[in-house]
Amino acid sequence: MKKLYFLAISLLTLMLSSCGKGGQGELVGAYNRKFKNTAIPLGMVYVPGGRNLLGMTDEDITFYQGKQSKMVSMSPFFMDQTEITNAEYRQFVNWVRDSVAITRGDISQYYIQRNGAANAPGGSNFKNIDWKKVGNGSNLWRNRDAAVQNKLKAMYINDNLSSFTRGKNDKDLDIKLLRYAYVEKNMDMALENASLPDKQRIDDYDIYTDDPTPGKVNEHPSVKVYPDTLVWRKDYTYEYNDPMVEAYFNHPSYDKYPVVGVTWDQARAFSNWRTQFYENVAKQRKLPSNSRLKYDLPTEAEFEYAARGGRTQTKYPWGGPYIMNAKGCLQANFKVGRGNYADDGALYTVEARAYLPNDYGLYNMAGNVAEWTLNSYNTSLPEDKNPIFRKGRRKVVKGGSWKDIGFFLQNSVAQHEYQNIPRSYIGFRCVSHYPGNSI
Repeated sequence: MKKLYFLAISLLTLMLSSCGKGGQGELVGAYNRKFKNTAIPLGMVYVPGGRNLLGMTDEDITFYQGKQSKMVSMSPFFMDQTEITNAEYRQFVNWVRDSVAITRGDISQYYIQRNGAANAPGGSNFKNIDWKKVGNGSNLWRNRDAAVQNKLKAMYINDNLSSFTRGKNDKDLDIKLLRYAYVEKNMDMALENASLPDKQRIDDYDIYTDDPTPGKVNEHPSVKVYPDTLVWRKDYTYEYNDPMVEAYFNHPSYDKYPVVGVTWDQARAFSNWRTQFYENVAKQRKLPSNSRLKYDLPTEAEFEYAARGGRTQTKYPWGGPYIMNAKGCLQANFKVGRGNYADDGALYTVEARAYLPNDYGLYNMAGNVAEWTLNSYNTSLPEDKNPIFRKGRRKVVKGGSWKDIGFFLQNSVAQHEYQNIPRSYIGFRCVSHYPGNSI
């Protein structure tokens, strides 16, 4: 009797479901799970979509070959309020440091998750690390277990000068070991490979690995993540910048200053790590992994569009045509006059939130440090919707810096640098595109 009762209930359920959505052969759609995606990411601002006139609108200098003015349309996106600071970039460096220490030193058994579930960004070597045990790194590096400390020695420089140059409790990490390996889809390669039947899915991806296969075009060396602090000497051979070499990235006084000495490749690696870092949190909150689109460098057009703050044909991000405000105060950090660097309040960089933001709430879109963009340098792009040119190692740098004259602070002016060259005056900030027309 019970079996007949259960069978009747099952048939009734089946009949009701067949009369529901799609049960009559109608097209009702297969919808993705809804979630709230209007929250602005921490430390970022919302830049609304629209169009603006980008390119030179005012004075020119002899032989400057910038882009001609052009009306460009943009989709909405989020952008970091400030340049990435030393403290923010150090979070990335420390994560790589701890990951490499755990895997290289073969001490993962001390910091492995019991359930083995992935809760960290990065490759498969790191996916089972229990980051709650690692904490901010102090739990790892201050571990009193003799076996752990013995294996951590592989992370330190071992040379005969150590006993002379450092105290007994001082150790120098080998920063050359701090490398970030990751995989990222290359849309250009995917487009080229689409018509080639012998290509596999893995061929559409750029693979940054410690052991790239010789001759494999999509495999590259993993990325060194530690900033080149020697840029303060390399960029200015005959200046006494030794204090900046020693202190700029590591002294707490500079925590809120923009990071410099990072290449374009390092900035892209940071963006990938930041994307994976958020996706891990989204997974823990049971949100789709694409609940926030990936972080990346802004295109040249996005940077200029955001710098203008919604204003048309403005010379500088603050809107006016002058480098000083009505009270005679300088509005950015740059090379004043013929070299009065300190007149704007600093000889080198200033804090990332110095001066007033533009109308979108973005700080230092001109001056302080110039910033990497996604574009390779090209003075003629035909598209009028967020144009980009990707091929080439010379990358566009926007915004001007503390060492540039006022001309290079203009919204329309672009410079370029090779993607593997770090500078003491180039930093970056990230964007994340908004999936929709308006927030």
